Amino acid sequence: MAVPTLLRQRKLTPQPEDAFAEASVHQSQENVAESRCDEVVWGKTPGGEVFRVPTTHDVLTALFHPSYPKSHLDLLNLSLLGTQLLLFFLLPRSVARVFFFLYFAFWRAAYDAGLGWVLTKQSKKKWIVREINRLGWLDESRKPGTRNWIKAQLAGKMGKDYSFDTLPLEYNAWLLFRQLVDVILLNDFMAYCMFAFSCFRVPEELSITVHIMRWIGGIALIVFNLWVKTEAHDVVKDYGWYWGDVFFQRGALVFDGVFELAPHPMYSVGYAGYYGLSLIVGSYPVLFVSLAAHAAQFAFLVFFENPHIERMYGKRKPIALRRPFPPSVRKVRPEKQSPHSTVITEDLVEQLSTPPATEGETATETEFETETETEIECETKPTTKKSRSFDRLVIDRTLSRGPRSPTERAISQHDLHNKYFRSDTVIFHNVDLLRSSDAMLVLIVFYVVVGCFLPALSHETALVLHFVHACAWCIFHSFGLGLLLRAQSESKYLVRHFLKNYHYPQNDHGQGAIQESFTNWKALYNVSLCMTYISLIGLTWKTYSFPSNWTGGDELLCHTLGTLLVGLHVWAAMESFEVLGVFGWFYGDFFMDDFPALLEYTGIYRYLNNPELMSGASFLGLALVSGSKLVGSLAVIRFLSHWWFLRMVENPHMRKLYGNTLRKEAGFVKVIKSVASKNARLLESRAGRHAPEIRRVAREVKGTFDKVYEETADVVEDFLAKSKPKISEVMQETKVLLQQSRERLVITRVANDLSSYDTAKYRISIAASKAGSSRFHLGEPIKVNWQAPLMHSRRDWIGIYRVGANKSTLVTKTSSLGMWVPVHDAEWDGDIPLGSNRPITRGLEPETGSIIFEGNVLPWVIGHYEVRYHHDGKYNVLSMDGPFEIYGEYFLDKPSVLDFPSVRNCLMRVVPLCLDSDPSLIPLSCGGMLASEPLSVGEHRDADDFSFWSERQAKRICSAIEQVFDAEYAPEVVVADANLTALANRILVSKHLVS
Repeated sequence: MAVPTLLRQRKLTPQPEDAFAEASVHQSQENVAESRCDEVVWGKTPGGEVFRVPTTHDVLTALFHPSYPKSHLDLLNLSLLGTQLLLFFLLPRSVARVFFFLYFAFWRAAYDAGLGWVLTKQSKKKWIVREINRLGWLDESRKPGTRNWIKAQLAGKMGKDYSFDTLPLEYNAWLLFRQLVDVILLNDFMAYCMFAFSCFRVPEELSITVHIMRWIGGIALIVFNLWVKTEAHDVVKDYGWYWGDVFFQRGALVFDGVFELAPHPMYSVGYAGYYGLSLIVGSYPVLFVSLAAHAAQFAFLVFFENPHIERMYGKRKPIALRRPFPPSVRKVRPEKQSPHSTVITEDLVEQLSTPPATEGETATETEFETETETEIECETKPTTKKSRSFDRLVIDRTLSRGPRSPTERAISQHDLHNKYFRSDTVIFHNVDLLRSSDAMLVLIVFYVVVGCFLPALSHETALVLHFVHACAWCIFHSFGLGLLLRAQSESKYLVRHFLKNYHYPQNDHGQGAIQESFTNWKALYNVSLCMTYISLIGLTWKTYSFPSNWTGGDELLCHTLGTLLVGLHVWAAMESFEVLGVFGWFYGDFFMDDFPALLEYTGIYRYLNNPELMSGASFLGLALVSGSKLVGSLAVIRFLSHWWFLRMVENPHMRKLYGNTLRKEAGFVKVIKSVASKNARLLESRAGRHAPEIRRVAREVKGTFDKVYEETADVVEDFLAKSKPKISEVMQETKVLLQQSRERLVITRVANDLSSYDTAKYRISIAASKAGSSRFHLGEPIKVNWQAPLMHSRRDWIGIYRVGANKSTLVTKTSSLGMWVPVHDAEWDGDIPLGSNRPITRGLEPETGSIIFEGNVLPWVIGHYEVRYHHDGKYNVLSMDGPFEIYGEYFLDKPSVLDFPSVRNCLMRVVPLCLDSDPSLIPLSCGGMLASEPLSVGEHRDADDFSFWSERQAKRICSAIEQVFDAEYAPEVVVADANLTALANRILVSKHLVS
């Protein structure tokens, strides 16, 4: 049997204003002389009714003791258990194994899946109590026979302090539910034992010693299992054993007893008997069935138990809540303490330390703590202090920066976390390929994985693989990094990427993003450059064969010329680096404006405008050395790709940056032209009467080449100019199509019973916004009034859709994308209708009501929308209203100058709406409330700080900022800022950098 892991025995702390609790205290005081440990148990229903909990008996005593009366359900349980025993002795062992395996699987599924599903619905919406109430099982006026039968079943098993008529419905429903649980748990246990015994065998290949150890170990595990179950039941009693807190409340969580032995002992070590019995019967099938059953129990823990405990006892913790440390507090090593420092007292340490989040410590005291009243404790347990693993905290009174001003922000754990941790990569989580360390991590893993799974290759296949590898790096270096640089030149793409995804200090003015983007670019460029040449060398090595005769043929000449070309490339690269320096080598003028934009044609640049073209010399040289056509093809690809890089990336940026100061001809070109001009004049003087004809032909040839070049350049530029808006248009249309396809990912279900409903009696209307119009600000709640006949379906719902998304007004064919609300929200559990407790009524008057779209069900995209009333959980449209508009305040009254006051004023409207106008979350400057805990001495709480309940609220703010200001941020950045002023400054910096 299993028990909720976190339910614990509670000690009553009665509320003074509770008359029932006070009465129990007085009664306990009067009976102290009779019994020092007399317990009085009180409970409270979800509706607030307080009652005295009667005494219950454990299932084994009530079921098997002959003096206890047996209910019909008990007789059914005993019959099922007896039938199992009878079948075990009657069936052949081979048949018994299969039967009891299937029988155990049935009861295990009934336990983990069946009870888990029922308890989850009861935990969320009190489904069991609602169904019993709806069916009228305990209503004497509606079903007296059923009520009397249930009363007889329950009263016969309870003591004298039980009164069926005076106890609330929740308690009687719990007693009825525990009878069902007894049937499932006992049959589950018995079926497992019968299956295990039917698989019993004595392994022949083991020694006597191993057999003895196997039996001793198995018996020890079974005894340990029984001890854990018994101790757990002594702690949680029947209330916890049968999940009583999903029906009524008795107190908060307190850890003690066996629950301090291991995490979730009833679901972990509490199933040790499975493995003990597997050892004894010596069967692998029993072991694997035990593992599967144990895994199913853990699934029950994960999908029901833990979520229920979180709902019942957990406390929501806001994200980005700044809890400042007291002024001038820091951690120091003991040996480096200042002689003037003062150690913080124990009370202050308790205030400063944040204990680790455990199941017990995250639980909160409930509004009415009722468990067990004991005026005088039988045993008094000494309290122990929690051990601390942090350094000694001291107050340093000799800080060199002097006292902090009253308005200076105090350091908080949230600020420290975002200072030292910025979307760090954990395994492959948060991988960003534009972050050099992440890119190199992925690259290393890729090469290791490919190397491990690469089969044995033939020589030809290896050559092709090396060529593809070298070609890929060559193309990536020119085209991949080239497009990245081009985007950086045109729109500061890399800087915006880091601004979007990573948090920087408030007064950074974008310098942190510029430095980090440039740092990562340098590393990426260097890795790409190295891999380009390493892959080239690898291909050359694979294609190279040592010549057998150096003097025969052209082998020696090719090696000599190839070595010279490689040396020429090395010399050109060293000369270029000497002129450019680190700044120019890594294209620093694409990132930083701090350096002066001055051109100096010195060194190798005195002769060449683009000495980078010399890089192709090494490719050509290695092609000559290896004599390989593959390396020669790679040299051509390298030359063409680098020509594209110069033509489309570097030259446009240089023209934009330096303008007319760029020279048109390098020194080498001037000299060649000068020599050509002199030779032309000399040839013209010797040509005599043919000189004019030669001059005309030369001009025509030159003009033809110039014309072809200019026309080709014009065509390329014209193509790029025309294709850019077309590509943007295609991307926008693709985005719209993806949005529409996402909306259309719905199976349209229509009802067949519309003929029995008068569709003319359905009406919906959108209530006016706060501004008194049909225009709602982004994030503003939208109220919709509805009217329907009394006999309308309780599963009707209303959804919001983009105008034009549905062509039909009779049937909705697109998804609402979560923007829908049930007409009767209390009768739904998420997307699942629970059924109604509403009595059936008939009449002519229509039923009216209203629903509110807010939070996650609102459309968070600016545009025009409509609302649709749907029938019976399907997509038949019974009424429509709209259109209405979702707008952003910044667009409504766009200021002429984008400055800090205008941006902050817009955020003061947008942020509270994105935070659901929760006073505990929104900034004080927007009408928020201070936290319940008092501020420390000298602490100043920034009026612009805000926090979140979930990351989804941060995503709303990101979406709103993108639509209103056209500035993109990741939710982590908004969470890190969590301040109106910081966020406004960040937006201004982003707009400034882009402009």
